Amino acid sequence: MAHGQLTLERERAGRLVNLGVRFFLSAALAAGQTEGGAAPFALGWIAAAGPGAEGVAALAGAFAGAALFLPFARALPFLAVAVLIVTASAALGGSWLLSRPWNMAMAAVGLFVTVEGIYILQSLSPLERLADCLAAAGLLAAAARLFFPLLRGGEGREIVDGLIFLAGALVTAVEELEILGFSPARALLCFLAVLAAYDRGIAGGAAFGLGLGLTAELCGSRLPLTAALGLGGLAAGSCQGRRRPLAALAFLASAGAAALAEGQPLPLLPEAAAGLAIFLAVPGRFVAGKRVRPAIPPGKKEAAAPAPWRGRLDRAAAALRDLYDSIGRSAPAAADENPAIVFDRSAEKVCRGCSLCELCWQKDYTGTFNAMNDATPYLLERGRALAKDFPDYFTGRCIHLPDLLAAINVELSAFLLRRQYRRQLEEARRSARGQYAQLSELLTATAAGLEAAAPAMAGNPPCRVGAALRPKAGETVCGDTVASFPTDRGLFCLVLADGMGSGEPARKESALICRLLQQFLEAGVAPEAALKTLNSAMGLRGADSGAFTTVDLCVYDPGAKEAAFYKCGAAPSYLKRGGVVRRVTGASLPVGLQGPPPDVTKAPLAPGGFAVMVSDGVADPERDEWLQNLLAAWTGDDPQDLAGLILAESVRREHLRDDCGVQVLYCPETEVKEV
Repeated sequence: MAHGQLTLERERAGRLVNLGVRFFLSAALAAGQTEGGAAPFALGWIAAAGPGAEGVAALAGAFAGAALFLPFARALPFLAVAVLIVTASAALGGSWLLSRPWNMAMAAVGLFVTVEGIYILQSLSPLERLADCLAAAGLLAAAARLFFPLLRGGEGREIVDGLIFLAGALVTAVEELEILGFSPARALLCFLAVLAAYDRGIAGGAAFGLGLGLTAELCGSRLPLTAALGLGGLAAGSCQGRRRPLAALAFLASAGAAALAEGQPLPLLPEAAAGLAIFLAVPGRFVAGKRVRPAIPPGKKEAAAPAPWRGRLDRAAAALRDLYDSIGRSAPAAADENPAIVFDRSAEKVCRGCSLCELCWQKDYTGTFNAMNDATPYLLERGRALAKDFPDYFTGRCIHLPDLLAAINVELSAFLLRRQYRRQLEEARRSARGQYAQLSELLTATAAGLEAAAPAMAGNPPCRVGAALRPKAGETVCGDTVASFPTDRGLFCLVLADGMGSGEPARKESALICRLLQQFLEAGVAPEAALKTLNSAMGLRGADSGAFTTVDLCVYDPGAKEAAFYKCGAAPSYLKRGGVVRRVTGASLPVGLQGPPPDVTKAPLAPGGFAVMVSDGVADPERDEWLQNLLAAWTGDDPQDLAGLILAESVRREHLRDDCGVQVLYCPETEVKEV
């Protein structure tokens, strides 16, 4: 009995400790905030905590953290989202909807965007608030996904990833605290980046470095940590399996070069050196990098890097260079708004119904114009309009002067915020272009150092492709673009991109997306990662114009007899074998709108089957029964004939109200001849 009582007390003590850890870490994570005041890490912690007492403990910690670290105006939406997450988790936590990491993460993001959207619509600067909301939503999704294994059980690698992200989030909260210009938090970020890179290698090191740096910059860091930690992680990861001092030197040199390129080598260099000193001081049994690669037997040399890897690195570098060029080739930055718009909009609100409107704005227009023009420098310098800024003849005549000043101040605030947003956006573009260029140069240098000596890859997969394009009525150029190509891994890829609008501008955008996506896929980048990268870059490129492009990607694996469809705002696709037709849809946003990851659908595609991709100009997704019936009834085996038939029937039914693009993949039957 005594033994059972002791066991029960230990279980209770362990549970209390568990609840206490969730409470205190939730409170501490609330200190990690974006520039707009959102606290995504704490919300991600609450989402991963799950239902029951664990979720309530995390929620209580959020209330404590809000009281300590958040102003009242930001605490209200933060706590509203936290309560909604715990409520949804309690209601649906036991079902399959929220029992998976990404489902829970996306549910938390949806609740966050819904609540923040109310405040954005009521703000004077919705565009600025929207940018911060999207950044915070991305951090919230990453936090919820990476914290999930920590709080609900996961595999060893997942737990390590979660711990590194947790440490980075906690450190980011105190990144601006400095001692004589030295930031211990940035030193710890460098330590975490090199530790992850030494464990995970080149790809993992670059991913962790970029993630930690981007997180710090979104939370207000004044230093270019994304480029420094990303390049440092890439360089340190290339030293995986070698001695730690070599990895530390590679990290320091690359991070220092990135900081020097940005014009801020200090204080990042001493902070990076301090982080590397911690890395070298950690006992070897806690550093997994040396145990990843098996020991090379005596008398044998380490095998040279395969030639395909050199080609993939070259192609990845070329893709990043094109991405860099595409951002630079975007429309030139619009000139600053004319401050006269402040007075025009104010007069529209106040003066239109005034009895003196005709006198001020018609008979004495020159005097009114001069009064506004003379007051403009004072308004822009002070950020607020006062009666003394205007001449006496104007203030003495205006019978609605207080209302006019109030309207001018509202419009002036909006004008100044728009100007600030445009400048920040241009700075973000320049920073992104610089980082893409640096990564491209480093990949090119790495590829040049690899020796070529490897067998050739397998031949192209046995499949045939047909395609057909037709422009919108009245246009001479089709805004849709199609591409098909094999990869070194034996896969076959089909891309159908539909640019916004029609004609030559739409064609240029869709062709750019197709070319960049092809370069990434041929370089060995995973389709989902390639689409996410394009989405971020195109979002910066088209931030002013709001342009976007739908992307439909089909990746066929002949070995697995499987086709994977990646859809970003694209129309439905169709799988046909015999008289059976399957419809494949997606709900993700087009590339350039910074939405969630692309929808992915995998389906078997055996020999004798067809995969059909169409743009939305071919068939309305709400009434495409005719297309499904056409596919079910067709008995041929030439994909080009099928593409032409679909397009001809579409022209008859839809009358070319939009650009039309069709691409068909056919897997021929394998004929076996008896001997």
